[in-house]
Amino acid sequence: MEPKVSVIIPVYNVETYLRQCLDSVCAQTLKEIEIICVDDGSTDSSPQILKEYAEKDDRIKVLTQKNGGAGAARNYGLRESRGEYLSFLDSDDFFEPDMLEEAYKSIEEYQADFVVFESDQYHMNTKEYVKNPWVVRRKDIPPYMPFKHRELTDNVFKTFVGWAWDKLYRKSFVTEHDLWFQEQRTSNDLLFVFSALVLAKRIAVVYKTLAHQRRGSGESLSVTREKSWHCFYDALTALRERLKKEDIYWELEQDYINYALHFSLWNYRTLAEPTKHLLKEKLCSEWFADLGIQGKPREYFYNRSEYDEYLELTGQ
Repeated sequence: MEPKVSVIIPVYNVETYLRQCLDSVCAQTLKEIEIICVDDGSTDSSPQILKEYAEKDDRIKVLTQKNGGAGAARNYGLRESRGEYLSFLDSDDFFEPDMLEEAYKSIEEYQADFVVFESDQYHMNTKEYVKNPWVVRRKDIPPYMPFKHRELTDNVFKTFVGWAWDKLYRKSFVTEHDLWFQEQRTSNDLLFVFSALVLAKRIAVVYKTLAHQRRGSGESLSVTREKSWHCFYDALTALRERLKKEDIYWELEQDYINYALHFSLWNYRTLAEPTKHLLKEKLCSEWFADLGIQGKPREYFYNRSEYDEYLELTGQ
């Protein structure tokens, strides 16, 4: 029997957290799933843990690749998947037992192209669960389902976050629109997620916290971002090209430029020196202009404090 959901999990050197992640997936109340774990060239005991779990649960399939990043790993899993729906989970996070069942019920009920659910952050140092109101901005979403991006009331690209793990996708929709993850170190899911957002004809939301994002694990993404500080720009330009290809950039240009400013500033704020200085130079000399931010009047921007931050950064 074909699985209802293919769960695709990139795995890279997460021996400390992998068991909790796998336990939370194996214990899902929706049983008709395949669990595709893609070992991305791990050098710790992650491959042994995957082997151990695969021997216990025949729904687990382990694939191996040379280290190429989470985007490449997700694409590998996507190519091998057999499920009607696709879930892309991160191997250091963990999930409520009914996550897939709730998302599956919703995507079936509304015949949606994808469904989004709420999540929170698990802070390891305090062992506290912290709410994330910005991951699903309820006030921007219509009071009915399903809906499409044109029915969102604020910036389309800020209603949901540009990561894939809090969503369930219809595989036929992904295939039809030739959606793939960018094979780069960071910001590799933005293109996939936001392309899906603007191409979907039917979107649904589950207003329940179903996933827990681990924070403070030490293996911080910010370390990777020091080496791949340009990836966010590559993601933004790839998204713009996709919007133009679909002939919807003209409609979404203001939302896109506002999001590009927001994401550029976030990346600048969260980088350490000396990379931070390199990014500032690049933004001010080239990227702000290329992304369409430079030269726009103050009233063009939804968030005036971000515009002020931009003026300060560029010395205007």
